[in-house]
Formats: sequence, structure tokens, C-alpha cells
Amino acid sequence: MNQATGPGALSAEQLEAILLEVGRQLMERGPQAMGEIGQWACTSFNVQVCPDLVSSALQAGACRVGVGHRDSLGLTGEGALAGTIDHTLLKADTTLSAIDKLCSEAAEHKFASVCVNGVWVRRCAEALSGTGVAVCTVVGFPLGAMAPEAKAFEARRAVEDGACEVDMVLQVGALKSGEHDFVREDVRAVAQAVHPLGAKLKVILETCLLTDREKRIACELSKAAGADFVKTSTGFSSGGATVEDIRLMREAVGPVLGVKASGGVRDADDARKMIEAGATRIGASASVAIVSGGQSSGGY
Repeated sequence: MNQATGPGALSAEQLEAILLEVGRQLMERGPQAMGEIGQWACTSFNVQVCPDLVSSALQAGACRVGVGHRDSLGLTGEGALAGTIDHTLLKADTTLSAIDKLCSEAAEHKFASVCVNGVWVRRCAEALSGTGVAVCTVVGFPLGAMAPEAKAFEARRAVEDGACEVDMVLQVGALKSGEHDFVREDVRAVAQAVHPLGAKLKVILETCLLTDREKRIACELSKAAGADFVKTSTGFSSGGATVEDIRLMREAVGPVLGVKASGGVRDADDARKMIEAGATRIGASASVAIVSGGQSSGGY
């Protein structure tokens, strides 16, 4: 790898520190970070990089630069908070004009991504090209109760259409039945479908349907299967994200994986509480209200 040169370039010491941190995280993840035939799988690492070094980090070969949770987010303004939000629209009656508005709002406020159903991925990818806003989609949504092969196909197709992130629904019934091997392989199948194409995988646990013990097991299985994030909720069941669940999930997955709070986050205070508890991403339809100081009374 060639070291970047010019203003803001990484020094040898800084580059070495980044590589050491990547190595530490890789060792922590274990064998799931490797592909089946000894090739490195596509995966994500979190390394703190000062703003003036971001461009040189990208030049040095990074495909994405992320920020850590809690204090490193520096939540002092709309832009910082906006960068943690997946601007979400998953309703069955969503129209073309609503999707176009979602993309326009995301580009204006610089949200992390838009999160949409698969049928809208290509349109969103085209609309958001060059804006820095990613496209996220959902797979096996909202029940997660279909064959692993179907989830993997849906995920691969969405990434081919332009999705950078995939939020899959865990097979809740299998988890509650104690079929842990099935649950782990269900997640692994989707991870293996999207990682080689450069996309991240989030696993939706549907925490409102699980005991605390089941939530921990779900987090551990998702991590072992190669997920990049665990996520609380679909927003379509009997409850959404809670601070207590975010704390539990962060403890279960450790510092490396992302944790996404979704469902019922309706204002900036809600969002900050989730981040302080360990969330690195917020899923919300009330995104504009959250960053503008308003409040939404309903939605995802």
C-alpha cells in the first residue's frame, strides 16, 4: 500500500497505529473475518481519525471512515447527530414522490443513509450518487420468517442495485426454539452474500419479542456469523428501541460491532440517550425533526 503524500498526509507512525488497531480488531473477531478459501472477507473496522486526516486515510485505501460511539461523536450540532441517522421510510403505501423527498432530505441534512424497501434501492442510489449519503435496505422484512437462501438472494440483489448496507431480520421463532445453529447460519448466509460486494450487514433482533437472555444470545450469534451491526427493532412489532436494550446489546457485542437503535426514536433527546447507552446508529422516520429540534408523534 502506498502512503499518501501532501497536506494532511498520514505519517508512518499514524499509519502504523491504524494498522495496529485494525489488527487488534481482526484478532478479536476471530475466524469469521476470513473468507472460506483463505481470502480476507470484506469487513469494517473502526479507527479514530482526526478530520484533517480523513482524506488521506481514504487515499491510503480505506473505503469508508466511521466514528466511534459516545464521546467521540462530538454531538454538538445538527451535522454530528445527522451523521448517525438512517433516514427511514418502510411503509407499504410509500410512493415515488415520498421516496424522492426522503432522498432530498437525506442529502440536505447529510444523514448517514436512507433506509428503504428493496424495490426503491436503485432509485435511491441514483438520486444520492455523489452526495455521500448511503443507501440501506431491509431483508426478510418485517418477520424474518423465510428460507435463508431467500434472504441471501434478496440481500445480494439489493447490493447489486446499489445498497451499501443491509438490515436483515433475525429468525425470531428459531431463536426462541433454541435452534441456535440455524439462526447463526441464517445470518452467515446473508453476510457471505453482501460482504464480498462491499456492503455492511445489520441484524434486526426484534428485541420486544425476546427475553434479556435471548437478546444476548442473538447478539453473540450475529457477531459469530460475521454481522457488522446488531439492531433493536423493525418498528413493525409491539415495541421499539429502549436505552436498556442498547446497553445490553453493547455489552453483548463489545466495542467493535455497531449497535443500531430503531423504532420510537422521535427527538434529539431520545437519540442522544441511545448514543450515550452505546448506539452508533439511529434508525428513524422522524430524522428531520430530530436534527431540527422538533418532535414526531409517530412513525418508525
